[in-house]
Amino acid sequence: MNNLILLKSKIHNAVVTSTKLDYEGSIEIDRELIQRAGLCVYEKVHVLNISTGSRLETYVIEGQAGSREISLNGAAARLAQKGDRLIILAYVVVTEAEARNWRPTIVKLDEDNCPI
Repeated sequence: MNNLILLKSKIHNAVVTSTKLDYEGSIEIDRELIQRAGLCVYEKVHVLNISTGSRLETYVIEGQAGSREISLNGAAARLAQKGDRLIILAYVVVTEAEARNWRPTIVKLDEDNCPI
């Protein structure tokens, strides 16, 4: 049986609250949003910038719970600016059997990064 790579988690319509160029890299996400989306700290994610069309890969770091912070850091900070809207995606490897009933965790956010 083959393994498949499927969407595991999605945070949709996240708004960039800050960018930190002088940081070693990553995307900082409010801890509550990390938990709600089923992400792990240091997990690889794809970040799609709805506002500009740019795409990047990085890893998750934990932001303060309840802060609603979404910050692109390091080189990624050059690919977004405060106010840009993002889609944050993580994937998982599953068997074909698991894929038949797979359902990703999707968290949609409002303009204040609060879950809808």
